Amino acid sequence: MSEAILQANGIVKRYGKFTALSEIDLRILPRTVHSVIGPNGAGKTTLFHVLTGTLPITAGKIMFDGHDVTHKPDHKRVRRGVARSFQVTSLFANLSVRENLRLAAQGVDAKRALNAWKPPRGTLAHADVVDSVLERLALQRFSGTAAGALSHGQQRRLEVGMALAARPKAIFLDEPTSGMGIDDLADMKQLIRSLRDDYTVVLIEHNMGIVMDISDTITVMQQGRVLVEGRPDDIRGDERVRSAYLGNMITGGRA
Repeated sequence: MSEAILQANGIVKRYGKFTALSEIDLRILPRTVHSVIGPNGAGKTTLFHVLTGTLPITAGKIMFDGHDVTHKPDHKRVRRGVARSFQVTSLFANLSVRENLRLAAQGVDAKRALNAWKPPRGTLAHADVVDSVLERLALQRFSGTAAGALSHGQQRRLEVGMALAARPKAIFLDEPTSGMGIDDLADMKQLIRSLRDDYTVVLIEHNMGIVMDISDTITVMQQGRVLVEGRPDDIRGDERVRSAYLGNMITGGRA
């Protein structure tokens, strides 16, 4: 059995008397697409927050790439190789596509992340990283375009690119296809599938057609707990999943 790049055991997150996550165990293998699905309120985004360090956990342990990151804040996890996108697009709308990617690449180095005294030349330009990400996103011809002028689908791809620019080992994508049209969906699906060649991808996604097509492992959550976990074919045919909330939507559409 392959060694997990991320191992979470007994994860609990409480807000006062409300338990958002209850005894979550998660094992994510390197260079796979691991999707987390479930209805609204299942705890998916909260799980992302605690795994990436945006929120502290109440109890449990998180190991990433052989390091205990349980109580490490998000910026230190980024330096360990954890990157993420958010459900709501968070770009620098007035800056160019290239500059958005450069800032993401530069932000990994805490001591040099913001240097108002030196222009972004030489190593500060991170040209190799930015050029590589632009090519992967197929956004080369938009490199000088302001992020706010891109289409919605292009903005979502750029946000994935900003995670890539941090040179991560694992990328957490929170509903990357949200609000996309059919053509953009196909592009994003192809992009996520290609990431598996070089990265571990952890995905929250409501589009069941995409989840079933590109995932190696699917974790199904309900009311802050793991209901079931397995390969797409196992999840598709699991009666517990169907009866809980997916029904006929397991073959496509949104859950």
